[in-house]
Formats: sequence, C-alpha cells, structure tokens
Amino acid sequence: MEALIPVINKLQDVFNTVGADIIQLPQIVVVGTQSSGKSSVLESLVGRDILPRGTGIVTRRPLILQLVHIDPEDRRKTSEENGIDGEEWGKFLHTKNKIYTEFEEIRQEIEAETERMSGNNKGISDEPIHLKIFSPHVVNLTLVDLPGITKVPVGDQPNDIEIQIKELIVKYISNPNSIILAVTAANTDMATSEALKVAREVDPDGRRTLAVVTKLDLMDAGTDAMDILMGRVIPVKLGIIGVVNRSQLDINQKKSVADSIRDEYAFLQKKYPSLANRNGTKYLARTLNRLLMHHIRDCLPELKTRINVLAAQYQSLLNSYGEPVDDKSATLLQLITKFAAEYCNTIEGTAKYIETAELCGGARICYIFHETFGRTLESVDPLGGLTTIDVLTAIRNATGPRPALFVPEVSFELLVKRQVKRLEEPSLRCVELVHEEMQRIIQHCSNYSTQELLRFPKLHDAIVEVVTSLLRKRLPVTNEMVHNLVAIELAYINTKHPDFADACGLMNNNIEEQRRNRMRDLPSAVPRDKSLRGPDGQSLSLTEPPAPEGEVAKAAAGGSQGSAVSEQTDGGTGNWRGMLKKGEDGALGDRAMLQTTLPVSPQKGHAVNLLDVPVPVSRKLSAREQRDCEVIERLIKSYFLIVRKNIQDSVPKAVMHFLVNHVKDCLQSELVGQLYKTALLNDLLTESEDMAQRRNEAADMLKALQKASQVIAEIRETHLW
Repeated sequence: MEALIPVINKLQDVFNTVGADIIQLPQIVVVGTQSSGKSSVLESLVGRDILPRGTGIVTRRPLILQLVHIDPEDRRKTSEENGIDGEEWGKFLHTKNKIYTEFEEIRQEIEAETERMSGNNKGISDEPIHLKIFSPHVVNLTLVDLPGITKVPVGDQPNDIEIQIKELIVKYISNPNSIILAVTAANTDMATSEALKVAREVDPDGRRTLAVVTKLDLMDAGTDAMDILMGRVIPVKLGIIGVVNRSQLDINQKKSVADSIRDEYAFLQKKYPSLANRNGTKYLARTLNRLLMHHIRDCLPELKTRINVLAAQYQSLLNSYGEPVDDKSATLLQLITKFAAEYCNTIEGTAKYIETAELCGGARICYIFHETFGRTLESVDPLGGLTTIDVLTAIRNATGPRPALFVPEVSFELLVKRQVKRLEEPSLRCVELVHEEMQRIIQHCSNYSTQELLRFPKLHDAIVEVVTSLLRKRLPVTNEMVHNLVAIELAYINTKHPDFADACGLMNNNIEEQRRNRMRDLPSAVPRDKSLRGPDGQSLSLTEPPAPEGEVAKAAAGGSQGSAVSEQTDGGTGNWRGMLKKGEDGALGDRAMLQTTLPVSPQKGHAVNLLDVPVPVSRKLSAREQRDCEVIERLIKSYFLIVRKNIQDSVPKAVMHFLVNHVKDCLQSELVGQLYKTALLNDLLTESEDMAQRRNEAADMLKALQKASQVIAEIRETHLW
C-alpha cells in the first residue's frame, strides 16, 4: 500500500508537464486564516526550513509540495548518478532538472517565483509552484499550501481580495479527491474558525476534513485545549490534532526543526500527558500518510476509468485533426477527388452526412423546380395585366382603317405574345435559385464531409474559388438557354396545336349555345314575325340572325364562309342596316346607347366612324364587342396554358443539362486542372497555425494520459487492498 502515494506523485508530474486540470488527483490541502501557522505545520512535516516565513501575508501563491521518502540505499545510488552531495534535496517543476541541495536556496527560489507572478507588494496569484522534496526523514505526502484567509486588503491587494482568496481555496478543496487540513490557532475560539467553516461548505459530512490546532503554547494562563482536542467543542470526523510550532523568535534565532519537535514532545507530555501520543507533528505526519493512502485506494478505480475515457476522447480528437502531410502531391489529389465526389454525392443524395434540419443539395434543387418554380408559374394569371378595354383596343388597332368583319388574328398573336413574355422572369429566377443552391453545397461539403479541408485554409479557399468560377461561367449559358426557350415560344404561335384546336372547338360550341340562349330570351313585347321598316321601305326581320354575331362565330371557328349580311340594300343603306342592328342589340341591354349610336340623318350615315370616337373607360360594351373580347380572352388563356405547361417542363430540363449536370461532369477535371500544379503544392497545403498547435496539444495530452494509464496499470491489485 505504501507504493500508492508515489504513484499519485508520478501522475501529478505527468499532468503538470502539460498543465492540465482535467484529472483531479488525491492531495492534502492546507487551509486556514492568515498567520494561523499553516506554513509552520508544513515545515515541521518536512523537517526543514524551506518556506518563506514572516508576519502578514507571506504565502501568495499555491505551493504544491510533494514529499518523497527515499531509503538510504536509493539515496546513495541517486547521489552517484546525479552527483548530489547530501542526503536531502529538492526540485522545482519550473526549473526542470535543476537540483537544490541547500534548503535556503529553495526558500529564495520560492520567494523569487512568487514575486515574478504576484509582484512584490502583497498581491496574490492562483498559478501554483511545484516543489518536490526527496528525504529519508519524510513520509510520502502531497500537500498544497494556500494563501491564508484574509478580510481587509493591504498593499497592492485589490478590494475583492477576500473573494479572490476564497475562490482560490474553494478551487482546491472542492476537488472530491482532496483531504482538507483545517488549521486553527488554539488562542482563538474554535467556533470562529474560518478554516472549518470553508471546509464544511464543500465537505458537509466531514468525511475528508482533519482539524489541526496550532499555538497550544500561546493559550491564556489558566486555559487549556483539552475540550478542543477531545472534540467536545466542535467534533471533527477524522480527528483533531494539536501541534506546537516554532515562534518567530525561534525562527530568527535559527532554531532547528528537530529541536522544535523535541520541545513540542516535552510540552505535550507536561501539559496533556493523556493526549501526548495522539498529538504532535510526528503523529500528524503518520495520520496524514494513512489518510492519504486510504483515500487514494478509494479514488484509484474511478481515476483509472476517467483516464481511459479521456484517452479515448483525445485519440478521436487527434484523428480528426489528421496526420502531418508527408506526400503533398498525393494528399492534394486525394482531397480534390474527395471534395468533387462529395459535391456530386450531395447533389445525387448519396452523401455520407445527410442534413436533417433542412433540405439541401439535390433535394433542394428538386424543391425549387417543382414547388417554388411550379407554384410561381401556376400563380401567373393568363390574363394578368390585360383588361377588356386593352383587348378591345388591340382588336381595333389590328384592323387598321377598315371596320372588322372578323376578329383579326394579329390581335390574338400580339396579346398572347405579351402574356407568354411574362413567363421569362420566373424562369430566370429559377436558374438563379439553383445557382445559389449549388453555391451552398460547396459550404456544406467543406463543413460536414471533408473535415480535412479545414486543416488547409488556402486549399479550401482555392477550391471554393474554382467551383464558384465554374458556376459563374455556366450561369450566362443557362440563362441564355432559358431565354431562348421563351423566345422559341414567342417565335411561332402554333394555332394548330392539338390541345389548342380542342379548346377552340369546345369554345365554338359554347358561343353557339349562348347565341341560341340569347335568341330565346328576346323580350316578349316584340313579336318574332314583326318587321322593322328601313328608310328605303325594305323590311328587316328580327328573326334573321344579326350579321355581326354570325361573323364572330365563323371567325372563331376559323370558317371561311361568306358574311351573313343579306345584300338587300345598296352600299349607302348597308351602313344603316349594320348600325340599326347594332343599335337594336344595344337596346336589349341599354336603350340609352341607341341615342348615341344612330346618326341624325340617314344621308350622313356613311360619314360616321366609330373608331374615331375615343373609347370612355367606363362605358358599357356592346354585345358584339363583349363577344369579340371573350373570344380573344379565351383563346389567349387556352394558348397560354399550353405554353406554360411547356415552359414548366423544359426549364428544369435545361437547368439540369446546362448547369447542374455540366458542373457535376466537369468539376473534378476543372479542380485538377486549376489546382494540381507543382508550384502551388506548398502554398495550398500550408496548415493553419491554430490547427498545428491544437494537434500538438492533443498529442501531448494523449501522451500524458497514456503514461498515466501505464503508471496506474503497474500497481498490482494487491496494492489496492
């Protein structure tokens, strides 16, 4: 069991070299108020004057003190190897292998190191000093000397010095693997002990708190510490041990520790004979050794597990950082190939790392085609931005100076082209969205799939630049193709398209049916056989189909039959007849219209030109105008839906061919052509300093953990019990 403490000391050394606090090792922590005698207790355990002494705050940095017991045989062997004179020596971690045989030098080094970090005017620091003492006169112990608890700042100490010192103490004693040595002076009331109060905060059960009462020889005359030492005032689970230290006068007069221990023994025998064998510095040293060994025995299994778990974690961390590059040429080619494959896999949906938070890669491109683009096209109104007046104006403009007998086809072409042109903008926006997603895939690949790329920031930037440039080159080509798809539709309006012919046939049937319905709905006040007399005495029958209506029906059906206008009148009265018919149709809807459309005298009838009259926006359309507009609107809608269907189908195909598939096919050759050059090798494969440093840190920590695991593995199971 004696072998356990050196094991912990070895582990302490291993982790101190890498400066790690990740493993909490068993140790004894000395806590107490300022000038309660903490450093004196430690000195008496070592048996030498090694610590700075004096009044006020002297200990201003934590001191981790490892006492190593050596046999005389071992001492001789070590002395010969290292050329050491003397049976005792010390070593500091910060001075590496320098050996101190003079304890006065050790004290001076502690003072110098304290001042280096904490200044020379009572400031404190939480950076520990590591000191190892080898001696045949000590037991194996690991002790931590901490600054004393203080209340009022002095010198350069900040206003929150009390909080700083308390946080420093709690940092060390909250380690569940530490034993707390609570030092209290006997000439103060035990109930006011700050050390016991702080210890109780982190160790309420008192399982790892040992009380030490100092200055037994300075108690008031007529009082003694019997009740305190017996545990009657404040019981402490691990016990209360009383000691007598050297006074400041003894120190000044260079009284040795050995003499001090002898005087202490004499004092205890005289004042507390019944308790003498359970108090004093020697008993304290043995008790601490026993406590620490039992404590280590309890902590070791858990410590072993923790070290193994951490070693596995650091191993995987080191693997993620990758190995230093030996063959740069092969590494570069491998990284380029891996990136290109990962990029293509992300588009295909076969990537190793599949995103679960949002759509990405090929899935997002599919969404853009069928949801975003599809819905945008469906939301485009076939007659959007086209009012009935616009249609009517286009019809009139298309006929020129002549009044139209049929609905002119030019007006249909003109209007349908205007509507089809509106499909170009959403189509180009679709290309833009796919281009943006292809850009996002670059980032996705470098973040998730090719961690190695993050090791080489210059290579990463170069790859991003090449892929971005390739995408940028393909964008105008794809836009041009999509623009052409719309231009192709505009170039030739195919009225013989099968779907369009079906729509026309259906529409003609509807118009014919509406005409028959209107004939049935004529007012009963006008008898069907009653005839109107024209100015020349000719009779005009109401039952005869009106000429404009017949014309519209025939025009819509694409028929080439003659006009239904009966040649009963000459040219002059023909205008009359048409106008009368128009007026009559209008009268069925709005009799006021008749007053404005009929000329004042039949003789001037031929001079009236309706197209010269500006069309008021709010005026009511005549039945013929209404029908003409309806015909055109229905034809536009029918043809627009056919074109929209074509565009909805052809744009995604064009984008896939000209942008997505082209980039997939050319990506690797483009990357190799641009980056796989001897001149660029060293520059591209320069690791970031941060990455190299982190790899080294992880490697050091892994090494320390493996060494620690090895140290623990050397302990035979018999040592544990």
